[in-house]
Amino acid sequence: MSIGQEYLRVVRARFLDMKKTAERAMDQCSEEQLFHCFHEETNSIAIIVKHMSGNMVSRWTDFFSSDGEKTDRNRDDEFIHDFHTRKEVMDCWEKGWSTFFQTLNELQETDLLRTVTIRGEPHSVIEAIERQMYHYSYHIGQIVYVAKQLNANNWKTLTIPRSRKTT
Repeated sequence: MSIGQEYLRVVRARFLDMKKTAERAMDQCSEEQLFHCFHEETNSIAIIVKHMSGNMVSRWTDFFSSDGEKTDRNRDDEFIHDFHTRKEVMDCWEKGWSTFFQTLNELQETDLLRTVTIRGEPHSVIEAIERQMYHYSYHIGQIVYVAKQLNANNWKTLTIPRSRKTT
């Protein structure tokens, strides 16, 4: 296996891990908790989902033939609460990830050094992937943090649990 093939294998697995981690966190939230904001300057899990999905659809649709910041994307609208149900949140979530994985899974090793444009700036495909790795992991961490805060007494760990010493 070449380094390019290995890179694509690894990033596909990491992104899938991210998606599953956020879903396991959201599964621990009630519908009401998905919409909870701690104060007006924070985002609910639903808003984070909406923003991530908007970003994914914009960045990964027509990946090689158009700028990753689509002219029809209204980023500010992504921060407006207009979901009413868990289903709406999860449908939006799946739309973003489906768009993203469709393009990511079609990439070949020979594509990695090709140039794509994001916000008018050229990026290698590797750079574009890594840019999204940073962005999505940032927001997945926010989803997990909010879910954990809202479910502190009933939280089921998503990773290796802390050691508990008995006395």
